[in-house]
Amino acid sequence: MTPFLAASLAATAATLTAAVLLRGLAYAAFVGVLLSVHTAVLVGLQHAVQPVLPVVIWLQLATLIHLLMLINPQLRPLWYRALISIPAHFWLAGTFLAAPWAVAAALGLPLFGWWVPYLAALAGVVQSLRTRPEVVDLVLDGVHHPELLRLQAARHHGPPPVTGTARPLRLVQITDPHLGPFMSEERLRGICERAVASEPDLVLLTGDFFTMEGRGSAGVLARALSPLLPLSGRTFACLGNHDLEAPVDVAEGLAGAGVRLLIDAHATVQTDAGPVQLVGLNHIWRDRAARYGAVIARTPAPGDALRVVLLHDPSGFAHLPVGQADLVLSGHTHGGHVGLVSLGMNWTSIGGLARMPDHGFWGRGPDRMYVHRANGHYGFPLRVGVPGEESVLRVHR
Repeated sequence: MTPFLAASLAATAATLTAAVLLRGLAYAAFVGVLLSVHTAVLVGLQHAVQPVLPVVIWLQLATLIHLLMLINPQLRPLWYRALISIPAHFWLAGTFLAAPWAVAAALGLPLFGWWVPYLAALAGVVQSLRTRPEVVDLVLDGVHHPELLRLQAARHHGPPPVTGTARPLRLVQITDPHLGPFMSEERLRGICERAVASEPDLVLLTGDFFTMEGRGSAGVLARALSPLLPLSGRTFACLGNHDLEAPVDVAEGLAGAGVRLLIDAHATVQTDAGPVQLVGLNHIWRDRAARYGAVIARTPAPGDALRVVLLHDPSGFAHLPVGQADLVLSGHTHGGHVGLVSLGMNWTSIGGLARMPDHGFWGRGPDRMYVHRANGHYGFPLRVGVPGEESVLRVHR
């Protein structure tokens, strides 16, 4: 065992002890699992990283400091994110992706290209910090698809072409911003400012507003979303799974920005593209078909209005009553998180391994769903191969 690894193991034990004493067993278990995998991979790479040991020491220290500071969660200043949080996420992600090389080392094989996963993680840092504005055309053609099917949606990174004579409904969806190391208050405020500048008919927020850090900063969500205030009456939201960890903070933050939260509730709005009925479904894990069916059953028929359902988790699409949602807007998957989308392919880890809708446009029966790649992310430390999304959705009936 190298001195670096021995010191790292000692520091890991100290971090776990502090987590148990100062925050509790739940957080300590999270840190323990994370660092167990991380350290196991470092055991296999310990000799390969010797030529860059000073950099590795800094990254390992940044990781442990980051986890220690989460004992007192709050949003951190830019200098801290640049020196500690983002390097820690890079190091955790790269080391996780390097697991196959650690297995090769355990089998006595040479570690050719051990740096490749860290190069991928570096690209992930860039993808996690920026998004490219785009316009997405969604056509609600009413064609019946007997099974869940991925459909095509036209994406434009410049001025979109004029399509047809009927004015499309213009939506901006904001989802999974996850205020934290990669989504500062200032960055989310900028996203909201650009949303307003795009002159949408509606701005729809589909959940997961915080990370562990963000929940420790009072009033941050209302301040970040404050550019939406001029659109009050045209901004609506549903809850995501992480919002259930801090429901009061989320509700107060949305209300402070003039956003109406729909929890198994509906609202009808008149827009320049016609009436829209919005149905916001609460996030639940069990008995979804029964719960969603009950909400739809007590919601008035939309008539000529377009029914748009806000549903954080796209796996719930399969549990909605068929023929009761013109368009479902979801997030949750962060576009699949790790995949080949940046290379023009649809494959992602979530879509490929969990076999659930991960990003893009989907159909089942006459209903359609759009899964936004998310403005931010949480969970796996970085996006890799799946860029974030900041789009205007043009909905054509």
